[in-house]
Amino acid sequence: MSKARDPFEIAVLPVASPEDARTTCAGAAAHLRRTGGRAVVVHVIEGAAPSDGAHPEHADETFAAAREAFDAANIDVETRLEYGEEIPETVFAVADEIDASAIAFTPRAGGRWLKLLSGDLTNALVTESDRPVVVLPDRHE
Repeated sequence: MSKARDPFEIAVLPVASPEDARTTCAGAAAHLRRTGGRAVVVHVIEGAAPSDGAHPEHADETFAAAREAFDAANIDVETRLEYGEEIPETVFAVADEIDASAIAFTPRAGGRWLKLLSGDLTNALVTESDRPVVVLPDRHE
């Protein structure tokens, strides 16, 4: 039997906005410092990538917030902009590609993730993920 991996060895952190990035990355920072783990922040835009290769400003702001949160904790972060028809499946694909040890996020009151988690996303994360899903507390409230 193989040894269980620490969830924060390689954590995929899906974020929907700059505020989500700040909150999720701040919540993950202590765990990543403890393990010396790797953070991969993923912002998913529903639909196909633009044909002109444009990089949405919202994604730039979201990634800047993630970098700022991790810079304050002296943790390196990788950011990935992904396009997909379904957010959970796109997050799972990134997790598979990098052999993530977990998917971690902080649901935001009234935010996009909380709304998504109230329906099919919760079911998909729990029943379709082949790795742990960590819900981080919101330390900013």
